[in-house]
Amino acid sequence: MKIIWLGHGSFRIEAAGRVLLVDPWLSGNPVLPEDRHEAAIAGATHILLTHVHFDHVVDVLPLARRLEVPVAGQYDLMGLWGETEGVETIGFNKGGAVDLDGVKVAMVPASHSSTFNTQDGLRTGGSEVGYMLMAEGKTVYLSGDTAIMADMDWMGDYYKPDIGILSAGGHFTMDMKQAAYAAKRYFSFKTVIPCHYKTFPILEQDASDLIEGLPGVEVIEPEVMKAIEL
Repeated sequence: MKIIWLGHGSFRIEAAGRVLLVDPWLSGNPVLPEDRHEAAIAGATHILLTHVHFDHVVDVLPLARRLEVPVAGQYDLMGLWGETEGVETIGFNKGGAVDLDGVKVAMVPASHSSTFNTQDGLRTGGSEVGYMLMAEGKTVYLSGDTAIMADMDWMGDYYKPDIGILSAGGHFTMDMKQAAYAAKRYFSFKTVIPCHYKTFPILEQDASDLIEGLPGVEVIEPEVMKAIEL
């Protein structure tokens, strides 16, 4: 399994012969050089969406059309897009799971928001979610944008993820200390990868508090477009 950070909350995950783009943000992403965009999306087989804030969704529909790959995500939004946007969608909901050609993905709760601007004002697009991704004998928890929440208790106990990809930049999501608290209280991760940080000055700029808060856990600070092999 290869986990490749595209900056912010975006990832490329290569597993079981599939390439999943998670919340792929290319246009305007200040930490993903434009000359790396094609490499970031090359060979993609699926797109996985956690919610519709611009920094997660802006490139999803254009990429789905261009690459001719399905978008998997929350049922209500996927139903609408399937009818109106000319893309293939895979809609499911919290508590459900789908098999993406050998990669099993279970949808789990997140605590955030999922809104976008229109000419008629702010609108809601589905609901914010996270995922448990299971492939190659590993389980990865993709938190999506979230705060600490009590649901992490059953999620950690039921799915027992080995790897946590956790939003940890603060201001909009958990910060590093909160992510460390959540990881220690609710999960037994072997590896933790922080995300949704360093993109803007308002966010945390390093993972020192996460590293200090999780002794005995491998905390990997990702580098943009550098594969983490697990």
